[in-house]
Amino acid sequence: MYNTNIPNDRELPSTAKLVKSTIFAAITALVLLVAVVMPAEYGIDPTGLGKMTGLQKMGEIKMSLAQEAEAERQVKEQAVAATTSAPAPQPAPEPVVQQIVAENTVVAKQMDASPEMADTATVRQDTTTLTLQPNEGTEVKVELKKGEVVKFIWASDAGKANFDIHADSKALNIDYHGYAKGSSTKEEGTIEAAFDGSHGWFWRNRTSTPLTITLQTEGPYTNIKRVK
Repeated sequence: MYNTNIPNDRELPSTAKLVKSTIFAAITALVLLVAVVMPAEYGIDPTGLGKMTGLQKMGEIKMSLAQEAEAERQVKEQAVAATTSAPAPQPAPEPVVQQIVAENTVVAKQMDASPEMADTATVRQDTTTLTLQPNEGTEVKVELKKGEVVKFIWASDAGKANFDIHADSKALNIDYHGYAKGSSTKEEGTIEAAFDGSHGWFWRNRTSTPLTITLQTEGPYTNIKRVK
């Protein structure tokens, strides 16, 4: 028999070394957790190293974003819950609407038929023709009560005429109340009486030839006359 000594190139670690290695690894992990992970992930910096390295700021940003996302999620859930639980609007009953419309129609017809609502004013129409020599002026007046309206249209056949639309009232001691003035060959519009009195138009021929003015009026006036 031959006895051969086999050389030991590798020695197995002893139990003490294993314990030491485990403790060192745990300490290292704990240091990394406290100094790196907690500041970088949660913004917690017990050692102050995270503030120095900027890891604490990164962790605070992450936590702030997480809180905003959670708040937004809760708002969306509340909105969905409110939409689901809200009762659907109920349409108004059809018969009630029809009844109200029918009642309003009856009232309107009664108001139209009421004698107090009838317009008793008489509307008249007149056409007045007048010829003006060069530099000659004249006017036409109608009698209106306050608030009454007369429609008018006038035109010259030979050129522009100076015009002045105005009113006066002897009863109210008003000598002149102007509505409009200018120079034109044709004008159309309305006069709403500002008071009881005479309301009308004045023209003057500033051309070198005669011109004829034709005036058409329509309204509830009681009298129309030409005034030199």
